[in-house]
Amino acid sequence: MSMRESKVLPGFSGRLAAQAEARKALLEKFKPKPTVVAEVLETREQKKARELEDVRAKRASDKEAARLAKEKAVEMARLAIENDEELMLQLKREDRKARKAQAKTEARGKREQKSQMRRTG
Repeated sequence: MSMRESKVLPGFSGRLAAQAEARKALLEKFKPKPTVVAEVLETREQKKARELEDVRAKRASDKEAARLAKEKAVEMARLAIENDEELMLQLKREDRKARKAQAKTEARGKREQKSQMRRTG
């Protein structure tokens, strides 16, 4: 392009350059993009197997939790029975003490009566 042409058509080369850029940008859109690759490729079977393993692990942990809860319940029941036996023994002891105290007061009463009889007799 000579000096003369650029004077005649000012900005023409700029427009051509812009047009070329636009065409390049348009072609870029159609170029295949690099595919996004997952870090861990997992086949359907592997996914199924993993999910199954997760379910099994959850069931196992639930089962263990249930077993521990049952063990705890059994232990609590045993303690309740023990405490109950302790309570029964305590009640028996108190009952025995009360009977002995009553027998003592009755015996004292009889003795006092006898001594009274002796004194007045």
